[in-house]
Amino acid sequence: MPIIVHEFDWPDRVVIGTVGVPGSRTFYLQVRSGVQIVSIALEKQQSALLAEKIDEMLEQLMTHDGNPFSVPTATPIELVDNDPLEQPFDEQFRTGTMTLGWDPRSAQVVIEAFSLIDSGVADEDFDAVSLESTETLLVRIPVGTAQAFAMRTREIVGAGRPICALCGMPIDADGHVCTLPDDR
Repeated sequence: MPIIVHEFDWPDRVVIGTVGVPGSRTFYLQVRSGVQIVSIALEKQQSALLAEKIDEMLEQLMTHDGNPFSVPTATPIELVDNDPLEQPFDEQFRTGTMTLGWDPRSAQVVIEAFSLIDSGVADEDFDAVSLESTETLLVRIPVGTAQAFAMRTREIVGAGRPICALCGMPIDADGHVCTLPDDR
């Protein structure tokens, strides 16, 4: 089966956004270059980890002797993107695994997202089947854009349901009943 690669080099826009209300949100990584838009679904934890790893990578690059990749110390305000996801909205695929890399030739952060593999095969037959991702998203972005992307992603992830101070569980919009641990 051929693999479809959605490749974006220096895209016009790359953001994490959500659809739905806190507690029932679906997270999307959306990339646009000209009129081409690709939106892929991912988990909240994948979004949070992606932002965290981008921050770590940029911090390491910033501390290289003389900051040769010109990583700014703060997110450039002109790159901050707080607009909603673009419409029309079509989910291209659900993300399984992701990789994060650095291309020193172009001084760009490289994000790869691979489609979730649904084998459609019973567990006992799993070893007999060769599984491959059928779609991939490949995005290359400069360091300033990566900083703005990570900042927005942290904000989106943190905008979920508030946490109960007593039990530490999320509070739903329709109420919350928590069970305190027994004092035994």
